[in-house]
Amino acid sequence: MANERIFKMTFASVYPLYIQKAERKGRTKAEVDAVICWLTGYDESGLVAQIEAATSLGDFFEQAPQINPKAEAITGVVCGVRVEDIEDPLVQKTRWLDKLIDELAKGRPMEKVLRV
Repeated sequence: MANERIFKMTFASVYPLYIQKAERKGRTKAEVDAVICWLTGYDESGLVAQIEAATSLGDFFEQAPQINPKAEAITGVVCGVRVEDIEDPLVQKTRWLDKLIDELAKGRPMEKVLRV
């Protein structure tokens, strides 16, 4: 039930929260966009189109051009749950993004956030 509520939220409603979290810790909107594009395969114009279309979070990930194959290397805990142990692929993708934004906000170098 909680997952359905999350997936119905628009990406446009959570996107500013990602930016705020990163900016509070001295990171930039451009870095947040780079992380989102790295994970999802959207380019800058595709990301803007998803925001303007008020796409649901579920559809945002389902319509993603290509989830980065290195996303499997994202590990750790978000909201008390290990992201690598999440079975629902859509929930896992949203938590991967949450984890990447957390790492960015904690000051981790972009090369490490993007698993380069």
